[in-house]
Amino acid sequence: QVRLVESGGGSVQSGGSLTLSCAVSGYSGCMGWFRQATGKEREGVATIDSDGSTAYRDFRGSVKGRFTISQDNAKSLIYLQMNNLKPEDTAVYYCAALFSRSRECAYWSGGFYNSPDLERFAYWGQGTQVTVSS
Repeated sequence: QVRLVESGGGSVQSGGSLTLSCAVSGYSGCMGWFRQATGKEREGVATIDSDGSTAYRDFRGSVKGRFTISQDNAKSLIYLQMNNLKPEDTAVYYCAALFSRSRECAYWSGGFYNSPDLERFAYWGQGTQVTVSS
């Protein structure tokens, strides 16, 4: 059984930093961070594959150069280091175990997704709120 538990969300001012953590059990492979602002679709933020290769959202809400995804395999943890946060980064952030083999891992770092499609390609954590004030 796959279980994902996020932590580390909170409230910061614009320009601040936060680090999110995701404790993973029952799964190994492509992992990702997604986010969903109120009233909007869920969007890919960053992915990391089992070989350590990473990819980041680099259009419409780009995080490239500001966010860093990493993993600690020994501890089964996935991290998202977020620097220079902006008010538009405000959202619920979700950790995802991307089990679908229909696309490369990096594919999921972009795009917009809606329920019920979400369960067709990933297992999800419960989410953690990130709020950035100006």
